[in-house]
Amino acid sequence: MAHYGYTMLCEQAGPRQLVEDLVRAERAGFDFSVISDHYFPWIDEQGHSPYAWSVLGAAAQATERIGLMTYVTCPTFRYHPAVVAQKAATVQLLSQGRFTLGVGAGENLNEHVIGQGWPPVNVRHERLEEALLIIHALFRGGYVNHHGTHYRVDSAKLWDLPDPVPPIAVAVSGRQSCELAGRLGDAVVATEADRSLIEMFDDAGGAGKPRIGQLPVSYDPDPERARERAHRYFRWFGGGWKVMSELPGTAAFAAASQFTRPEDVAETIPCGNDVQLFVDRVKPYVDAGFTHVALVQAGADAQEAFTEWAEAELLPALRGLG
Repeated sequence: MAHYGYTMLCEQAGPRQLVEDLVRAERAGFDFSVISDHYFPWIDEQGHSPYAWSVLGAAAQATERIGLMTYVTCPTFRYHPAVVAQKAATVQLLSQGRFTLGVGAGENLNEHVIGQGWPPVNVRHERLEEALLIIHALFRGGYVNHHGTHYRVDSAKLWDLPDPVPPIAVAVSGRQSCELAGRLGDAVVATEADRSLIEMFDDAGGAGKPRIGQLPVSYDPDPERARERAHRYFRWFGGGWKVMSELPGTAAFAAASQFTRPEDVAETIPCGNDVQLFVDRVKPYVDAGFTHVALVQAGADAQEAFTEWAEAELLPALRGLG
């Protein structure tokens, strides 16, 4: 049976609200949660971007059961992989084993801030592979020294090492990343219900490992208000991952989505309060082989109403998908 998650979207809410919303989501019965790790929001209207790792520390203490996961962090530019390993180990200890380290090759939107430029995707995947080798080595314990193509590690060691260490989920968008995820990941992350990604991941060694997807939604008793909210906050989503990873700032995402209409957004994001519509949009993920699907509700002001509705109507209906 698939597991259903709640998304703490750092781009649309401040840190205190993110934790408060997660507490409600746990009470509502969500199986796990994911959190975005951004330096910028996608568009100015979203208006937030707190530090995800501080939020995770607070969330670990404020909750008891719900799984926690970065969706996803980039361990290759803003963060050195040795530091990511330390952060992940700490959150795993604070949450008493509930944390999954979700990683990806990053987006220009967030990683440009350190002033090192934005290389082509094959170089980003090289950096991610090397970063994962470093993180795995640190998770094994003992001192780590590494002189690689992109990173150097001098006598690093994790002094607070959890048992078990956090599983690592790798975000994918094509064959190269799927092969990397199959070899070095404990799970795979994808934002599209694309069976071919799952098949490539399986062929590379991922068979039997968790597959974690995400679907934006816009609940509201008034469907028109739901569409307006989805358009206001999520109109950037339709560009696809290959475009989203390259654009450098909120102005670029605003320009790229300037001709997107509310009805265009509603074609991919379920809007309103028709439970069957939401179930129908989740079903392709289940059919494609995803074991976990995280929902991300548009709009900070709609989180409480969404979790109440999810508890009463949506989650019971999703459980019926198998």
